[in-house]
Amino acid sequence: MAKNLVIVESPAKVKTIKKFLGSNYTVVASNGHVRDLPKSTMGLDIENDYEPKYITIRGKGDKLAELRKEVKKADKVYLATDPDREGEAISWHLAAALNLDSKKMKRITFNEITKNAVKASIKSPRAIDLSLVDSQQTRRILDRMVGYSISPVLWKKVKRGLSAGRVQSVALRMICDREDEINAFIPEEYWSLDAKFLLEGQKKPIVAKYYGTTEGKKELKSEKEVENILNDLKKTDYFIKEVKRGERVKKAPLPFITSTLQQEASKTLNFSTQKTMRIAQQLYEGVDIKGKGTIGLITYLRTDSIRVSDEAKIMAKDFIESNYGADYVAQEELKKKTEGKIQDAHESIRPTNLDLTPTVVKDQLPRDAFRLYQLIWKRFVASRMTAAKYETISIKIQGGEHLFSAATSKMLFDGFMSVYVSSDDKEEANNVMLSKIDKDTNIEFDEFESKQHFTQPPAHYTEAALVKALEEQGIGRPSTYAPTISTIIARRYVAKENKNLYVTELGEAVNDIMKASFPVIVDMSFTANLESLLDKIEEGVIPWKTVVRNFYPDLAEAVKIAEEELEKIEIRDEETDVKCELCGRNMVIKYGPHGKFMACPGFPECKNTKPYFEKIGVPCPICGKDVVIKKTKKGRKYFGCENNPECDFISWQPPLVEKCPECGKYMLKKGNKAVCSDEQCGYSEEIKK
Repeated sequence: MAKNLVIVESPAKVKTIKKFLGSNYTVVASNGHVRDLPKSTMGLDIENDYEPKYITIRGKGDKLAELRKEVKKADKVYLATDPDREGEAISWHLAAALNLDSKKMKRITFNEITKNAVKASIKSPRAIDLSLVDSQQTRRILDRMVGYSISPVLWKKVKRGLSAGRVQSVALRMICDREDEINAFIPEEYWSLDAKFLLEGQKKPIVAKYYGTTEGKKELKSEKEVENILNDLKKTDYFIKEVKRGERVKKAPLPFITSTLQQEASKTLNFSTQKTMRIAQQLYEGVDIKGKGTIGLITYLRTDSIRVSDEAKIMAKDFIESNYGADYVAQEELKKKTEGKIQDAHESIRPTNLDLTPTVVKDQLPRDAFRLYQLIWKRFVASRMTAAKYETISIKIQGGEHLFSAATSKMLFDGFMSVYVSSDDKEEANNVMLSKIDKDTNIEFDEFESKQHFTQPPAHYTEAALVKALEEQGIGRPSTYAPTISTIIARRYVAKENKNLYVTELGEAVNDIMKASFPVIVDMSFTANLESLLDKIEEGVIPWKTVVRNFYPDLAEAVKIAEEELEKIEIRDEETDVKCELCGRNMVIKYGPHGKFMACPGFPECKNTKPYFEKIGVPCPICGKDVVIKKTKKGRKYFGCENNPECDFISWQPPLVEKCPECGKYMLKKGNKAVCSDEQCGYSEEIKK
């Protein structure tokens, strides 16, 4: 009987796949990549048309020796790495490192680790797709070129241990740009005016919001406008001007793709993108389920396609029909508005077996794995169900020339919402009293309630919001979102506090250099265009070296110019008047991975260091001492009094020396404007250059 060898990436898959195949199949794991570009150099032969110089990854020698022994015993070798570009590249590297004969070697892929999928893949093997390999190889080479060319420039400018990356630099810029928007934002005042009315026989009033006049909608910008309306409405009679009844439908959600799973898990489960992908990988590779053994619970987790296989559609239809009824089965396919290439070889992320409901597997999964599986299970079932239907009622109440409006909705049919409610679904207001109103209903005015509000700045990015923005801009692909975000956090370019991402002082410095010296690298449209070129390489439309040849010369020229300019503006350690208490030397300002700090110039004999607080030349508005730049524990910059904790002044924006000419309070710098620190005052003026 023929002996067959199946090589997978992860040891976790070995156990799952072994039980699906007969005794004449041996399953082993490569433990990921076995070859890569060297860490010590760029690893590209620039003179020889950018030919990559691959080497065996340190520590993988024993693993390769073990695999070679198994290859010798086998009649056929099946390379069963993940079904994406990265997996294809791993198979290609394995074939090269193990010197596999093309007649003996076959490539197989499966979107889910189930018995049917694995056996079907064995029956339909193929050759390694070199276009997929070239696409992954190009991404790796472009990233290596950027990192190994620009990082040394950052070492010279900001000092030791920093690095730049092709996608991470764009993500950092997006966060910095948002921070600039927030800092430059000036709140604008607006008002709301609600009116309460009583219906006959009802004790609880209905609340209607100010809409405008009979001439059209009107926004209230000041207290004076509200007062004028209230004066107009004194002793006015009110009547129902308009009642509109209708129906609306709320469509079922699309099944998860990588980015939407990361976003929803962040919002509802408070998972980081990295945690979501780690747990999803475990669910995909296999979990021990009582009575079924080890089984992959979900399909492949790196995808940007919402496609669902015909087999899964039938499974979902049967499950929904038997558990919820025929009325709940969707009759039409959901479609996603999209641009660019979709990796449609993959399905959306879904459960491999709907009968393994969250209730069935709850006791056999760790808490976080259960919560993520439940989210995926519910979302997929909901995506194959009918829309929810609501009855809507809206009314307009007139008093004089002014109109107030109220609206409500009542669920008529729950549809998909019987299974799944997303974090974005707000609870429907269900004011039953409105359903009883018609144009002849008598209403009696009760009271007004007015409130002052201020417009809010754009929200800081969360991991979920950043993933959404990267996807919308066409930057990165499903496999890159989590490592990109975790990298900029790990390098302390960005701090994460209460879900929000804030740029650190170090991140600002790196971003400033990238924008000044390498504007193309941090240009969003350029990075998105590179992604589309990688897709064209995958399709076999463009040779991979064409992209590299066009990319590297411009990058090398930009690095050369930056190095020449940086030599002229090289930052030296700035000496302070602070004496080192250990040796008496004047301490100097240094720039480390966490930002600026003071150190003794006598290092390594004297290793004394202390925090450095940079004065901004503005007296504290409370006590008159100096305002200094400080940082939170995670590196976010703010402004505080040097006399802390005796003085508790702090501000996220830099204070100014000038006082507000209208109320006398201190001013803040926001963008190119000076703004009163008291929002109620609202005074602002342009800062003169």
